[in-house]
Amino acid sequence: MNLEGLEMVAVLVVLALFVKVLEQFGLFEPVSLEDSVEDEFELSTVCHRPEGLEQLQEQTKFTRKELQVLYRGFKNECPSGIVNEENFKQIYSQFFPQGDSSTYATFLFNAFDTNHDGSVSFEDFVAGLSVILRGTVDDRLNWAFNLYDLNKDGCITKEEMLDIMKSIYDMMGKYTYPALREEAPREHVENFFQKMDRNKDGVVTIEEFIESCQKDENIMRSMQLFDNVI
Repeated sequence: MNLEGLEMVAVLVVLALFVKVLEQFGLFEPVSLEDSVEDEFELSTVCHRPEGLEQLQEQTKFTRKELQVLYRGFKNECPSGIVNEENFKQIYSQFFPQGDSSTYATFLFNAFDTNHDGSVSFEDFVAGLSVILRGTVDDRLNWAFNLYDLNKDGCITKEEMLDIMKSIYDMMGKYTYPALREEAPREHVENFFQKMDRNKDGVVTIEEFIESCQKDENIMRSMQLFDNVI
């Protein structure tokens, strides 16, 4: 995998792979029209019961049928109704056997775990997917920024970006082209800040991030990868 420009589009590429993970685990398998998601919600023996279908439709940009498909797959893989961090890491490790995906999986898990309770419920799951798959460009870029902003203080530092880049390199493992050099993650971070840190104050704000991404044709094209996933 050619890593040229990875500092700009890594999150989009890996989120696309995340969707592939969901497909692999059956979360986008079709179900019959006669199936009732409300029956699923009411009758499933789970530790966590999701909110009603109508409320989820109001809170997300998914249709009734799409929520039914998503819930069926989610429940099949997570009978308890929630995903913890270790479950999340296991899913990612199966999709990236050539590397160590645990650190990046933790970062992505934290982006879905918006209330920071150590678990991702079905509501958390569809709320994140709704932004990634159906959100506006600004919605998606805000979500990506939140992923990069590890301590959630409203800006991205070089240290945070370096942690992200190292986790992506670890996840991709040895099957990359050109071959990885030890200094490559730090070089990508410097490139990222040259393009994004407009006022050169050493941090990237959400405004700088969105403005820079919107001016980058490659990132804008990458955004379109999510438009027809489900």
